[in-house]
Amino acid sequence: MADHKLSRFQVIRDFFYGLYAYEFERQALEMRGELESAFLFITLGDMLGVPILPPIYSLRVLPYVVPNIAGWKRRVLRERDLSDKEEFHLHGV
Repeated sequence: MADHKLSRFQVIRDFFYGLYAYEFERQALEMRGELESAFLFITLGDMLGVPILPPIYSLRVLPYVVPNIAGWKRRVLRERDLSDKEEFHLHGV
């Protein structure tokens, strides 16, 4: 019987999470990804042919960003459509 009440509580909690917090979480994740891409572009842009910072600063940051380089290159170099941008999402519709 206690498990049944717990599952009802979980359902209600998930409902309110989806109602109020889900879109904020998605927007925060998109913003984090954009900021991370901008940071990596500024520091390691010479990998794409855009030298912005001198290589000595890029080399100092390199040990910290090595795990993220493959995903960043895929994100930056993939084809995009105008509808991929966050501002075109149908908020609340």
